[in-house]
Amino acid sequence: MVSISSDVIRGYNDTIILYLLLDGPSYGYEISKKIKDLSDEKYIIKQTTLYSAFTRMEKNGYIESYSVDAESGKRRTYYRVTESGLDYYREKCNEWNLTKEVIERFIRKEDGE
Repeated sequence: MVSISSDVIRGYNDTIILYLLLDGPSYGYEISKKIKDLSDEKYIIKQTTLYSAFTRMEKNGYIESYSVDAESGKRRTYYRVTESGLDYYREKCNEWNLTKEVIERFIRKEDGE
């Protein structure tokens, strides 16, 4: 199976994470599992990449974290989107649409187009 290079998708990790947080707060393992599942295992985010993104986005004010005691007795850190994060998500979606439009001009169609 072909997978996506982390170099190619790196600039959109924040967008992916914010998308998953739009429906409500979540925690690291759940987010990484959703990324794997929703991409049909074509993209599996590394834990170090995920937590680096959390740190960067929290520092930039795009998400905020809080801890909850899990049933197992361990504390779990949840993340939620801020208003600033929602604005950033929209900007990144617009940027993606423009990027896709430009890059598609340089991709040869294999079906004879």
